[in-house]
Amino acid sequence: MEGLTLNVKSIIDQSQNNRHSREHADDHKALIGRGGYVSPLENLWNDILLSVVLQKNVLLKGPSGSGKTKLAESISSFFNQPMHSINCSVDLDAEALLGFKTLIQENGQTAIDFVEGPVIQAMRYGHILYIDEINMAKPETLPILHSVLDHRRMLTNPYTGEVLRAHEDFTVIAAINEGYIGTSPLNEALKNRFISFSIPYLTGEPLRGLFEREYPEASSLLIKTMLNLAEDMFIQVQNGLLSEEAASIRSLLDATELAQYIDPKRAIRYAIAEKLDDDSEKELVMELANTWLK
Repeated sequence: MEGLTLNVKSIIDQSQNNRHSREHADDHKALIGRGGYVSPLENLWNDILLSVVLQKNVLLKGPSGSGKTKLAESISSFFNQPMHSINCSVDLDAEALLGFKTLIQENGQTAIDFVEGPVIQAMRYGHILYIDEINMAKPETLPILHSVLDHRRMLTNPYTGEVLRAHEDFTVIAAINEGYIGTSPLNEALKNRFISFSIPYLTGEPLRGLFEREYPEASSLLIKTMLNLAEDMFIQVQNGLLSEEAASIRSLLDATELAQYIDPKRAIRYAIAEKLDDDSEKELVMELANTWLK
């Protein structure tokens, strides 16, 4: 953790050791993420870790494919902490967040049981709650989380009446894709409960390192071609000629993996160009690809 003061490093290390010392049920161990996130900014990773240790809710803002989910999974891996994920949509309701009642058979009798949802499980057991595309949810759905996300860190379960106070390791990470169709701005009451971090695309040498680590068998020529294509697409995004979706790191990685087995132009078409809605953007991506693939 270069660039950290000894005090900050000590705080993060102590929290990591404490969380690693905890025992988790087998079904919860399966929820611990895999590491591998590469930070595009010098202090970004450590600043987010510190925020988690200080029990701050973390909001990750960035374009699709910039690595927000991978970052959350890497935090889960770093702290050896299970992570429950919620994928928001307009259909998200309280039951998807908190859980639901169901009928069960117990000793020959029918009984009502409550199946805990991701919010309650994460609070009870001190896990990470990852809320993806939080700005896709209907504004009226999210206020149920206000008491969870502020200094109270508690929730009154409307289905059971239980008052639940969060475990000290309980962590909330949310992610948003700004400016996308179907999204809406977070209301101020919710936004003020988070510390916000912008997550840019990976570029340059860090991106090269990611390609080489993910695909060590790929030829140096293929890696160089994909890096050149990525740089060209980033420029066109900045010029307003390509949407941010086109320069997704996730898509570039998919194209690189495919290109180890099929013609790289076809790989780029399938993994990048065909995902785009605008025909002119599809053509531009393939023109850029043809520049490097004679």
